[in-house]
Amino acid sequence: MATLTDLRRLRVEPGESLDLADRPTQIDLPGDPSKDEIEAELDGLRGRIGELQDAMFTRRAQALLVILQGMDSAGKDSTTKAVFTGVNPLGVRAASFSVPTPQERRRDFLWRAHAQVPSLGCIGVFNRSHYEEPVIRRVHGELKNGEMKRYLRQIADFEQMLAESGTAIVKCFLHLSFDEQRERLQERIDNPLKHWKFDPSDLQERQYWKPYQAAYGEALARTSFDHAPWYVVPADRKPVRNLIVARLVVQHLQALKLPPPERKPELAGLKVE
Repeated sequence: MATLTDLRRLRVEPGESLDLADRPTQIDLPGDPSKDEIEAELDGLRGRIGELQDAMFTRRAQALLVILQGMDSAGKDSTTKAVFTGVNPLGVRAASFSVPTPQERRRDFLWRAHAQVPSLGCIGVFNRSHYEEPVIRRVHGELKNGEMKRYLRQIADFEQMLAESGTAIVKCFLHLSFDEQRERLQERIDNPLKHWKFDPSDLQERQYWKPYQAAYGEALARTSFDHAPWYVVPADRKPVRNLIVARLVVQHLQALKLPPPERKPELAGLKVE
């Protein structure tokens, strides 16, 4: 098993030919920290995310969009909770994308995603995203290769527009192994407290594992750019997955080089009686 020493190793480089089978679903951290040590670092990162979000909110000139994508049971819900618990809820908004409604079907596939883009000054989290439409339709034979490329080009244009408008983007593909998915789905079946997470359709979609891996590989390779990079995050070990995503969020917030709040000259010397 490889050891993660640099987050750039997880990045999908622009123009890279990506085969997800070549990317690890488990990875060690330097020093092999314990679960408690990982949680301690994660807690510190959550505090840092809160500080940086506060600084971003005072200026309201930039935003951060975090996209979490992955196979069923890869941990999109739990990652969102683990990374953003304790961060000011007024500055973070999570949006979950399920099957499009009839109203959404009558519009272009990016319409519902654009409506959930974070306001300047805030962090937005997409639990699933606009990548669902082309990937699912490709897997089930509704899109030919040329049509898939058109969808992905439109996504790339959309994300470039967001970046040029002040919204930084970091995209995390939570990379789960076939065997680990089996265990997590079985746990949802066996544990009554997790029945609410189980959807019988998950078992049907599991039969398309290889086509999904191929479709996601193409989607990530064609839409990873410097302004909206993809990272393939090993997701078999939940604490490590959460820590990596938190590190990436902090890294991208720090890259915004947020200045301190501006002083208001009219407040100089003002005394409260």
